[in-house]
Amino acid sequence: MSSEIGISSQTAIYFGLGAGVLAIVYGLILISWVMRQSAGNERMQEIAAAIQEGAMAFLSRQYTTVAIVAVILAAVIYYALGWQTAAGFLIGAILSGAAGFIGMTVSVRANVRTAEAARRGLGAALNVAFRGGAITGLLVVGLGLIAVSGYYWFLLRANGGNVGSSLAAMIGLAFGCSLISVFARLGGGIYTKAADVGADLVGKVEAGIPEDDPRNPAVIADNVGDNVGDCAGMAADLFETYVVTTVAAMLLGNLVLGSIAGAVTFPIVLGAISIVASIVGTFFVGIGTVDRKKIMNALYSGLVVAGVLSAVAFYFFTGREFPNGIQGSLLGLNHDVTAVSVWLCALVGLLITGAITWITEYYTGTQFAPVKGIAKASVTGHATNIISGLAVSMQATALPGLVIVAGILISFSLVGLYGVGIAVMAMLSMAGIIVAIDSFGPITDNAGGIAEMADMPEDVRGVTDPLDAVGNTTKAVTKGYAIGSAGLAAIVLFASFLQELANRCKDLNAACASNTGALFTIGDPYVLAGLLIGGMLPFLFASLSMQAVGRAAASVVEDVRRQFRENPGIMAGTSKPDYGGTVNIVTLAALKEMVLPALIPVGVPIVIAILASLRVFPGATAAQLMGGVLVGSIVTGMFLAISMTSGGGAWDNAKKYIEDGNYGGKGSDAHKAAVTGDTVGDPYKDTAGPAINPMIKVLNIVALLLVAYLVH
Repeated sequence: MSSEIGISSQTAIYFGLGAGVLAIVYGLILISWVMRQSAGNERMQEIAAAIQEGAMAFLSRQYTTVAIVAVILAAVIYYALGWQTAAGFLIGAILSGAAGFIGMTVSVRANVRTAEAARRGLGAALNVAFRGGAITGLLVVGLGLIAVSGYYWFLLRANGGNVGSSLAAMIGLAFGCSLISVFARLGGGIYTKAADVGADLVGKVEAGIPEDDPRNPAVIADNVGDNVGDCAGMAADLFETYVVTTVAAMLLGNLVLGSIAGAVTFPIVLGAISIVASIVGTFFVGIGTVDRKKIMNALYSGLVVAGVLSAVAFYFFTGREFPNGIQGSLLGLNHDVTAVSVWLCALVGLLITGAITWITEYYTGTQFAPVKGIAKASVTGHATNIISGLAVSMQATALPGLVIVAGILISFSLVGLYGVGIAVMAMLSMAGIIVAIDSFGPITDNAGGIAEMADMPEDVRGVTDPLDAVGNTTKAVTKGYAIGSAGLAAIVLFASFLQELANRCKDLNAACASNTGALFTIGDPYVLAGLLIGGMLPFLFASLSMQAVGRAAASVVEDVRRQFRENPGIMAGTSKPDYGGTVNIVTLAALKEMVLPALIPVGVPIVIAILASLRVFPGATAAQLMGGVLVGSIVTGMFLAISMTSGGGAWDNAKKYIEDGNYGGKGSDAHKAAVTGDTVGDPYKDTAGPAINPMIKVLNIVALLLVAYLVH
């Protein structure tokens, strides 16, 4: 069986460009709608303006810092790998930053409009918050697909239609996205949690004032952090994962199915289909009366509709791409593959999305046993809260791990490595609606803070508080999705690394040319050493990230204590705190602290390549070491990230469960213990855990770029 007829590369590229433009146009329509909503009274607008100013100041400084690193790396890439890879790197970096910047610009304006809409009830507030979040989601997938489709179109023309050379340069595009993502996740995560921890420790624990109390000097910085971490950071993270996965699937398609027309660009088709489906899905969110206990269901309705529409469309387009199936020998299988088998791989990706979403919600939702168990453990003290939270965080890794394993094995058995690539691409194709649901979280969190600071009526907080609690769950769910997809994407990247390594060995006629796969036996000391180094890296990276939060938070604590001590009028309500001073302290601390951890995933592969060039590692042993590092980082990184994000989310919602009146409510001993757990969980779920995602992929991408230096 073979396929001579499929969806041509040109058709797929134009389809991708068209869908990307459609996403951006619809995003602009939503921006117009959100901006037409009332921004509330003068006090609300004053608070919102302070949040906007702080967020823009941080992001401007962060991007200026990252730009310096990016320009240096672009020069190195230009010298080592050529202008096409360097240009792709810069395009990826710019668009990744743009996705987060534009999305955050909207979210810091949707927050005050959500607070004002809360006067009209739950449904009105949910609609404003979700549509504000949908703008970020659509920009992520729209810009991502335009970047991949547009640059690939350009490279094909620049290289006279040479697919191999064009795809090699596309790796630079993926690297640019990944670099920005690491810095955005780290910088935003350090900022948001330093401000949050500092505000909670002095405000809640020491001064005994409520969350988002305007007397807390760190309250504006805390609200700024919600946007730079959970909105801009997540947007850059999933933009990067989306682009990297698409490029990796295209690369894999060329390596294993280069003879089949359109197989390389089929991942672009899947992404385009899901953009259209996600736009349709947004219309189904919040339809009818929204019940306080079913807010999550109102959000999931859009996700389900988008998933079902995508699955149906995938079936027809897969049949069009592979009308005669695929010869099994091309895929290394002992059976031929039908179009239905390829479609089933895409369906596996969609099912993994649904399963991980549900599992993460189970471990972080206030209505389920894990969160209730942590809340109950808080009754007996701080230590039992921590013990219970750690237990939940570790347990939360099991089911996602099994789901991912099942997805890999099923898709591989159906269509080989290409099937795994299709499954991952189908999973990531839902990023638009997923990011929309995620960005809903920081918008509602800010809306609650604005309502508190502006002394809005209690019935408004009665609307924003349940939305905020659901927002915590949606943020945790999206992080689970991002981690699962990152793990699968890294596996596809590793498969591409092996294929590129095999090509390099053949070009050099090296000893490894006969059987590259035999290089990576577990008993080989270089492979084993690489596994141990790679397994250690996520822990070292997470440790440095958490220490960075601790140091930055300490500077916030000192500043807040100083302001309370030197200006007694703050607590009396007769004078205003210096919000701007605290924002500036957190900004400087976050930018300083983000650099060292971010250098790890870039530096380690470069060091191995340099040592290989100096002949410290003979033959292909550097490649063996690098392969071990990549696999080790994927295995430990995925589980560590899931543990941190799920555990942190569970701690946070256990606190909110108690604040709803359970186990003594606010001010009780159980609540104090829960605040401690939440404070510990903050850097877990919002800094170290999420930043492991891009860290793993940067390792793999840099290794892919350096394959030529690993064998001699």
